[in-house]
Amino acid sequence: MTAREEILGRLKRAAHEEDHPPAWQSRRNFGDLAGRFTDSLTAVKGEVIRTKSLDEAWAELDKLLDQFQAHKVVANDEPPLSEIDLPGRWPMPEWHIVGRSQGDLREFCALADVGLSGASAALAETGSIVIESGAGRSRMATLLPPVHIALVATSLLTADIFTWVASRPRSSMPAGLTLVSGPSKTADIEQTLAIGVHGPKRLIVLLYD
Repeated sequence: MTAREEILGRLKRAAHEEDHPPAWQSRRNFGDLAGRFTDSLTAVKGEVIRTKSLDEAWAELDKLLDQFQAHKVVANDEPPLSEIDLPGRWPMPEWHIVGRSQGDLREFCALADVGLSGASAALAETGSIVIESGAGRSRMATLLPPVHIALVATSLLTADIFTWVASRPRSSMPAGLTLVSGPSKTADIEQTLAIGVHGPKRLIVLLYD
């Protein structure tokens, strides 16, 4: 037996499964999750548009795309965006659907007027939306365009990040998570706040029942 084989053998004999501690259970409880989420996101310069259904959310999106005079729109290929023919419903903008459209995604996102996404969760405590990595999803779609619009169902509302993590099987966690809490914000040494320097100037959540 070589020295390498001996060392690997020792490591193999010493290897064993470790029991991970359970996720910490938060005691936060909000009577009105949607109301708390709206207040929290509004407080950090984000915007929430409440609708009674997904159909109403599509109608609000129609108004927003017209308001922003969007010529280029990039969209993550995730629910509920993946459930509708976006170019078919809104033929006027030029579309790039992540993972499906041809062409340079980075270049398109850099020139896009609006980026669309869904979310995996909405955290009432901080007014944050949780965006997962994975097929059909790109952070560039939510970071490079000056306007980020997220369509989020009220069923995805939860009290805080701890409650959400505790509800997820450990094996289902993606490689990357992004918590978005309002538009991009930064401040200089004199604490002068600037919006949209390192990301979208506006974050609009279409929160639908």
